[in-house]
Amino acid sequence: MKAVQFLGTIPRYAFSMAAGVFSRKAYYSRLSNLVLREVDEPRLMSENWVKVRTVYSGICGSDLNLILLKDSPSSSPYVSFPLTLGHENCGYVVEVGRDVTDIEVGDRVVVDPLLSCAAREIDEPCRFCQAGDFSLCENYRKGIVSPGLAIGYCRDTGGGWSESFVAHKSQVIRLPDNVSFEEAALIDAFCSALHPVMRNYPKDDETCLVMGAGVIGLSVVAGLRALGSSANIVVLAKYPHQAQLARDYGADKVVCLKEEQDYYQALADVLGGELLKPIIGKRIVQGGADIVFECVGSATSIDDSLRFTRSGGKVVLVGLAAFPKGIDWTPIWMNEINVKGSFWCGGETYLGEKTTTYKVAVDLLEKKKLSLARLLTHKFRIEDYKEAIEANLSKGRTKLIKSVFSFE
Repeated sequence: MKAVQFLGTIPRYAFSMAAGVFSRKAYYSRLSNLVLREVDEPRLMSENWVKVRTVYSGICGSDLNLILLKDSPSSSPYVSFPLTLGHENCGYVVEVGRDVTDIEVGDRVVVDPLLSCAAREIDEPCRFCQAGDFSLCENYRKGIVSPGLAIGYCRDTGGGWSESFVAHKSQVIRLPDNVSFEEAALIDAFCSALHPVMRNYPKDDETCLVMGAGVIGLSVVAGLRALGSSANIVVLAKYPHQAQLARDYGADKVVCLKEEQDYYQALADVLGGELLKPIIGKRIVQGGADIVFECVGSATSIDDSLRFTRSGGKVVLVGLAAFPKGIDWTPIWMNEINVKGSFWCGGETYLGEKTTTYKVAVDLLEKKKLSLARLLTHKFRIEDYKEAIEANLSKGRTKLIKSVFSFE
């Protein structure tokens, strides 16, 4: 079967880093680590596993970071090469192991990709998995599966950027009849926002600032409203089409970079803050938001987030920052700001019950408290993976919010 794989070899890495100075296409050229090739279908890892035929697989910012070699090397021990990309997956079950009793061939499913203790069939789960913090699992390198944080980062499981992949039964969630594959394809991205929202849920009289209105920033807004939050939500969007979607999902105020000559002044006005000018350098803000969800991951966005957080407030780092430079950390100590990270998804408490981010998302979709389908703006064939990458890197031109590879 055809699959887009990342080989992870040093010579190809070196070529892309050198040639990438002159052309971004070097990162996904024929000499890069990213290749489309024929591979064998992955096998079931045990009788507790199933095989899924891919219908849609999302193209995530983390995939682009890997392709563009922006990831920190510190994450490399938690993957295994060559890997088939694609962790945002949905499809039809086509094979089940003998010990799988509640999943059948033909089931429409979405797959929670994390390869934590249960999927690795570790007899004594680590302390984090016991507590439901699956994204913090201590055993991503152990058990019956090769190293890998998730499907799409592990050589054994395959990934959604191919015709099929395998998953442990604990990862597989049946889709309700009224939840389409189009919405299922957005669940993982939504969960990357829902998890930090649930772990940092605002009070109704608080103000949340969402930095960025890509799929993650929009999902933060959608998640807050779907869970019933009445907090004041302010969004900083880059493009007008993102700004409109932010309003549609329930933002109270939106500041659009492309429509404001001075977005600092516009944000300060909306947040009721006062801009102060230091002797040299960027302006600072007296006042600001109670909680800032930083959903871009760039140095500028992180620096702005710290400046627009009120004293004693909180910044939640949702965007994928690896090597941000030039950030002024003064507001953290001067204003006693709490900076908190968020990684992917995990265990949650919802309506008094212990569950997972994925299951909460499916429940919200089934009960029509949420609609995600309009965020899916582009579909590509796997053979057109280079075109897909280029479209994702040119969102202002393509107006892309979220894209998938389609195998229908």
